[in-house]
Parts: sequence; structure tokens; C-alpha cells
Amino acid sequence: MKKTLIVIDMQNDFIDMALGTKEAVAIVPNVKAKIEEYVKNGDEIIFTRDTHFENYLETPEGKKLPVLHCIRGTRGWEIADGLYVQGARIIDKPTFGYRDWQNETLEDVEIIGLCTDICVVSNALIIKANFPKANVKVDSSCCAGVTPESHEAALLTMKMCQIDVI
Repeated sequence: MKKTLIVIDMQNDFIDMALGTKEAVAIVPNVKAKIEEYVKNGDEIIFTRDTHFENYLETPEGKKLPVLHCIRGTRGWEIADGLYVQGARIIDKPTFGYRDWQNETLEDVEIIGLCTDICVVSNALIIKANFPKANVKVDSSCCAGVTPESHEAALLTMKMCQIDVI
């Protein structure tokens, strides 16, 4: 069975820049170790990158979250140093959840990254809906939310939707 690691939005702006948190900084070593495990096993790795443009504050999302972040081409948009690995794919997504997961072949999926309560939960639910027979899991030690409370709430939501939380 094909194993896939999906690394959600491990970008500088979500770790230690515009929208960074101490919890996000704290998971970086765990995320790096998880990526290395998948590389060692020769499994597929996909990174997503939250991608916005200079007009972000004029968008519906920007009006509700008026903080410039993940502007294409900026340092904050880049995947954090030391995480990207050769051969991994990068998917740029303009919103919380990537809409084209159904075009992938996903059988055994592990999801990690930021933010648990926004982009991780969105993508996990989209993947589970599109691949109901797939094994979908989230490693909570490799995720952080906007707040610790919203992180826990998102984990509970995913558990209730038959996503394994480890």
C-alpha cells in the first residue's frame, strides 16, 4: 500500500514570523524527524504551501484575518529551512483546504503541520471525504493550532470523523 506524508503549511509565517506561535516553533523537530522517517522508507511526501498575493487584505479571508502572511515570493511564504527534501512535491493552495486531492492516489495518508484548527483539519476532512476507504491519520505531536485549546478541538473533530489521531 502506498504511504503518503502530507506536510501542511510548515512555512515561516506560521512558525516564527507573522502568525507564528511558540507551539509551532516547538513542533519543528518532530516534523523534521517524521519527514526523515518517510524519506528513509522511500515513501511519498507532499508539502502544501499557503499562497496569497499582495491583494490578500482585499480578499474574503483577508477581511476576516487582516494579517499579511504567506505572500508568494516572500521569506514568510517559504517552507521552513531544513524541512523540504529533494523529490517531495509542493502544492500551492490559495485557501485552507486543497480542492484537488481527488486527483491524487491516496491510500495510507499521514497529515502533519500547521495550523491544526484551520488547514490541517480542512485538508484531513477533504481527504477523508474523497477517500473514505483510505487510512487517514494525523500525528498530533507534529501539529500546532492557533491556540492549544483550538488545537485540541480540531483533533477531537477529526477523531469524530474517523481520522486516526496519534
